[in-house]
Amino acid sequence: MIAYILFTVLAILPLFVYLRNPYFLGDFRYTVTAIRIGIRMSKIKKNFSSLLDCFLDRVEKHPEKTFLIFEESSYTYSQADRESNKVARALSMHAQLKEGDTVAVFLGNEPHFVWLWLGLAKLGCVASLLNSNLRSKSLVHCFSCCEAKVLIAGADLRGAVEEVLPALREQGIRVFILSDHSDVEGIESLSDKIEWTCDEPLSPQLRANVSLKTPAVYIYTSGTTGLPKAAVVNHERVWMSAFLQAIIGVHSSDVLYLYLPLYHTSGFLMGLCGAIERGITVVLRRKFSASNFWNDCRKHNVTVIQYIGEIMRYLCNTPKKDYEKDHKVRLALGNGIRPDTWVDFLQRFGNVRICECYGATESNIGFVNNVGKVGAIGREHLLCKMSSPYALIRYDTEKEEPVRNSRGFCIEVPKGEAGLLVGKIGQKTPFYGYAKNKQQTEKKKLRDVFVQGDLYFNSGDLLRIDEEGFVYFQDRIGDTFRWKGENVATTEVADHLLTVDFIEEANVYGVKVPGHEGRIGMAALKLKENTDFDGAAVYEHVKNVLPSYARPRFLRIQDAVAVTGTFKQLKAKLAEEGFDPAVIQDSLFFLEDGKGYVPMTQEILAAIREGSLKL
Repeated sequence: MIAYILFTVLAILPLFVYLRNPYFLGDFRYTVTAIRIGIRMSKIKKNFSSLLDCFLDRVEKHPEKTFLIFEESSYTYSQADRESNKVARALSMHAQLKEGDTVAVFLGNEPHFVWLWLGLAKLGCVASLLNSNLRSKSLVHCFSCCEAKVLIAGADLRGAVEEVLPALREQGIRVFILSDHSDVEGIESLSDKIEWTCDEPLSPQLRANVSLKTPAVYIYTSGTTGLPKAAVVNHERVWMSAFLQAIIGVHSSDVLYLYLPLYHTSGFLMGLCGAIERGITVVLRRKFSASNFWNDCRKHNVTVIQYIGEIMRYLCNTPKKDYEKDHKVRLALGNGIRPDTWVDFLQRFGNVRICECYGATESNIGFVNNVGKVGAIGREHLLCKMSSPYALIRYDTEKEEPVRNSRGFCIEVPKGEAGLLVGKIGQKTPFYGYAKNKQQTEKKKLRDVFVQGDLYFNSGDLLRIDEEGFVYFQDRIGDTFRWKGENVATTEVADHLLTVDFIEEANVYGVKVPGHEGRIGMAALKLKENTDFDGAAVYEHVKNVLPSYARPRFLRIQDAVAVTGTFKQLKAKLAEEGFDPAVIQDSLFFLEDGKGYVPMTQEILAAIREGSLKL
């Protein structure tokens, strides 16, 4: 009888646990994986090894396994090792590089990017990953941030290098181009030197002083709020970012499709480094192509994809075809997918497990939504909060500073309320800041947050945590604006605009109006192909779903919504340009009370400036 009762209890227990917490299994898997990673990191700290050592271990264990597929070429782990040996020897001999030197890498997505990084790591050098879209002053600025001795550029970027060559020569910088010859004074060829160098392994003594705290790479912020900053990424941070693939369940048999730029955190740390940690095959593409995406996935039996920003929306906006669910993709890792796109993607392309995550290159806190809750960027876990303490604090968007109580301390927001994410800075959760930019580094620190003398990292992001512990992104603190005494979250307004059937993309921001406090709402829209703007329809929609203060008062119709190289929308320049029809060539519309959106005219602008037209 006792045995029968015990059997019944054990049979019912899983159902009871599931009803109490339907995410129990996912949470349990996360906990087990996190403990394993913690144990592994303890071993790495005790007996240091870098991700390069992990790569060399993969070379030893499966030398003939395909590591990289690029266009019509493929390279095994052993071939990649030998190619990087040649790069390291060529740079040691011709550029006199040694341990501790910094080298700026100015390349697009191609195998040489990978060989260069591995080769530099074998010399104990630090790679500064320059955005391949940078030009002129921005390029010189980023190069100067990291005090690099050498610049290595792709052959296709020769023109960009020649444009800034005088500034580089003034600083005594050695410049190499990946070509067989160079007839420009001050630019040396590198491909020929690599070709004639032997591929024998290099001595580990060349990097004997490298440690977990040593800088591994410099990765630049996207520059959405100004000139890019060089975030210091040490070897410990490289490891922690690489483990993300393990957390979401990537196996050694998986194939990763990598088209995100390798100069960025998502492509380099989460993508390439994560693939090396897992020992998997990487299908590398020069850049994203919506039309070729699924064909590539089928051709190479891709099982894991990455995304960022608006990528998933671009895929959902492609013309529908037969057999769209005919692929082997099972996992999607990234950040920035909107809830409506999430649902559309799953309905259209099948049972792909989407793992949305949150973090920043320089941040000391991150989240992962490993259970597939639509719209959430992560989930609270006890282990995470114990190892990386964080909080959401009340923030005044008008004064652009945290709200403090009578004792001068910040106020933690309750569940369900949006607050500024801050992560405690400590020995286990350091913030290394930006290279050669003490001012911006200090700007990201918050002091005396909960007790006198404590120190927190200011993420700059407003998040919300619900009763189940799921984390939701609300807005960037610089993007949220205040109008008529109310806070307007640009992300929320954009989500509502995107439900209008002829709107393909929406970028919402606040603009200043003469004689008014705060900022008023404006949206840049891209329409779907072969559709026309219908001002009456947009007006009816925003009137039904948004309060009056949150409705965009101005609309700007664009052929393409401006984004960064990592598909984040640019708002600052649009906000600066405002709504003057004499200055802006795009079609502009104004929300006239009772009439809807009408063409913006100089007469309307004059009435706004005079104050005779009430907003």
